Amino acid sequence: MTKDIAAILAHPQFRAACDALRDGHARYVDEIVTLTEIPAPPFKEERRAEAFRGMLAGYRLEDVALDGIGNVTGLRRGRGNGGIVVVSAHLDTVFPEGTDVTVRREGTRLFAPGVGDDTQGLGALLAFVRALDAAGIETEADLLFVADAGEEGKGDLRGIHHLFTEGDFRDRIGAFFSLDSPEPESVTVRGVGSHRYRVSFRGPGGHSYGDFGTVNPAHAMADVVAGMARWQVPAEPRTTFSASVFGGGSSINAIPQEVWVEIDLRSVDQPALDALDARLHALIAEATAAENARGDSSAGIITAEATRIGARPAGETAPDAPIIAACDAALAAFGFEMKRDTASTDSNIPMSLNIPAVTIGTGASGARAHTLEEWVDLEPGQSLRGLSAALAAILATAGLHVEG
Repeated sequence: MTKDIAAILAHPQFRAACDALRDGHARYVDEIVTLTEIPAPPFKEERRAEAFRGMLAGYRLEDVALDGIGNVTGLRRGRGNGGIVVVSAHLDTVFPEGTDVTVRREGTRLFAPGVGDDTQGLGALLAFVRALDAAGIETEADLLFVADAGEEGKGDLRGIHHLFTEGDFRDRIGAFFSLDSPEPESVTVRGVGSHRYRVSFRGPGGHSYGDFGTVNPAHAMADVVAGMARWQVPAEPRTTFSASVFGGGSSINAIPQEVWVEIDLRSVDQPALDALDARLHALIAEATAAENARGDSSAGIITAEATRIGARPAGETAPDAPIIAACDAALAAFGFEMKRDTASTDSNIPMSLNIPAVTIGTGASGARAHTLEEWVDLEPGQSLRGLSAALAAILATAGLHVEG
């Protein structure tokens, strides 16, 4: 793969693409600003999607469209008339409706909620499409550019899940890139799976004094949380749990009729995650039975309902996969040292389907993601090195067509 990267870097068309990235860098920054200032709160990415679809118009792409879930897709045909390499970035941010997303510029830094996660990735998609066109590059595989919906939080990777399960291109995708990090060295090769639940406990309720002794759903919930605290989980494969959000009850002097807790279970290994999931359900049943046995249930018993509110599959790209070798060689060629990372990103979906996938950065530094103080630094030297490295890895995976 090092040889392939060397050949790509030496090719006049790749050098022309890098020149186009350099000449268009100011436009790249301006487009990131424009897209950042179009709010894209969870489940409300439509305005940004429409704007991005308009930005894709006029390039060498076919079928630029919104699909059934809200992804923007555009196909750039290669020479092979066969497999597809996906290059994606997500439309949504974690910030609720009404968040001020005005971008503040300080030198080469941009400050705004969502500017790096993942509006910078959307800007890179546009920059790559322009650079490929400007250089007249042809690839062996088709390239499918995707601005996807629902990556963050309870969006649960719904855009990429749709792409691989119901999308028109689902049976042809052979490799997947997600552009979703400000740091080019960090390449996600292992996906953290998660199961998320809201567990509701219900009972007859009553007066805190007059009905004292009546079964109390808060006791059952507390037993579940305390029971989780005693769990031992493996350090490898890394597996975690958290009781995260709580609610319920109506008054300080009332036994509650309903309480609830939201629980996050995670692992890099799907069987370990499934085992932890089963353990949670067993603990809920035990805690509910114990409270019904302890208290007065003449007015009604405690019941529990675990509603899954999120599920992301775990997965991994094989360490010797060509896509990883392509990233390693491309980054090294531009002065970066690749760090193999573990995270929960859009790449979880293809990884879980044994389709080679990575999440890679696009060349800026940044920090404070998921906070109002989020920022990226798009200093041209560093930024262009990262963009060029990512493009080289994509071309090595898709195959740069060379006449003769």
